[in-house]
Amino acid sequence: MKIAMVGSGYVGLVSGACFADFGHDVVCIDKDQSKIDRLQAYVMPIYEPGLENLVRSNAEAGRLTFSNDLTASVTDCDAVFIAVGTPSRRGDGHADLSYVYAASKEIAEAIKPRTVVVTKSTVPVGTGDEVERIIAEVRPDLEFAVVSNPEFLREGAAIGDFKRPDRIVVGTEVEWARDAMRAIYRPLFLNESPLLFTSRRSSELIKYAANAFLATKITFINEMADLCERLGADVQDVSRGIGLDNRIGSKFLHAGPGYGGSCFPKDTLALLKTAQDNDTPVRIVEAVVQANDLRKRAMGRKIINALDGDVRGKKVALLGLTFKPNTDDMRDAPSIAIVQT
Repeated sequence: MKIAMVGSGYVGLVSGACFADFGHDVVCIDKDQSKIDRLQAYVMPIYEPGLENLVRSNAEAGRLTFSNDLTASVTDCDAVFIAVGTPSRRGDGHADLSYVYAASKEIAEAIKPRTVVVTKSTVPVGTGDEVERIIAEVRPDLEFAVVSNPEFLREGAAIGDFKRPDRIVVGTEVEWARDAMRAIYRPLFLNESPLLFTSRRSSELIKYAANAFLATKITFINEMADLCERLGADVQDVSRGIGLDNRIGSKFLHAGPGYGGSCFPKDTLALLKTAQDNDTPVRIVEAVVQANDLRKRAMGRKIINALDGDVRGKKVALLGLTFKPNTDDMRDAPSIAIVQT
């Protein structure tokens, strides 16, 4: 199939390269011409293990190309994925959807009938409805479908996550769009990766709910670590002891300075705002966000206390600045809050 990936950042580039590796004809689009030039020279804009080789091999095979011309790139595509950024909006924490809506309008002007427009960006519930409205307003006679297909990629392990996913979530109730998504993910479906079809709104919420739950696990074990210090217990033993329970699981139970990165901070805030706007408080998530913020500052104070309460004039080295291993991503990294304490 012919696929366009609008946005060549972390999600768009990894997804586009993996789709090309499945045998699809993929074009990754970005407004930044310098980024496109670098990609065409196989210079990656991010660090992700295995990504450069994956991009190079598929580009050399003619399955993966790069362009800054959205209109020309999407005209003949069977599916157009929106993978632009949705950062937290300054001032209120809502997801900034301006890039999603701008891309939707441009896509609407160029796509052919029965194109599947897929929101791969992490977006609040109801965004797909607005994308559909925008496209229909531009092209009222066009037959198309807007589908939600959230990503569940872990930075540092994204290629493996894409090719061996726990599940593939597709939100649409349009049957021909379901068939198109089955065809796109056919290699994974043949390998028995679970393909879950839901309503579009359910799919959008699944992404936020998953990240909020994982953030809760991280915050829980961090608070247990504080309790262990007071009680003389070992948090690593506690983590192993509860993680061996299949109902709980061992992942995301490693005590540390708090969660950071491009997803958990903004997605928990966006979920809070969505809940508040709909008069449905999510108090557990509220507590998680507050506890995580306090955790980062508390780690800084631990360092100061270990240096007799005064770090003026002293040299302090931080080993590991990014929010997790095998990435160069500094977005909301706990190290920033620790340095600023």
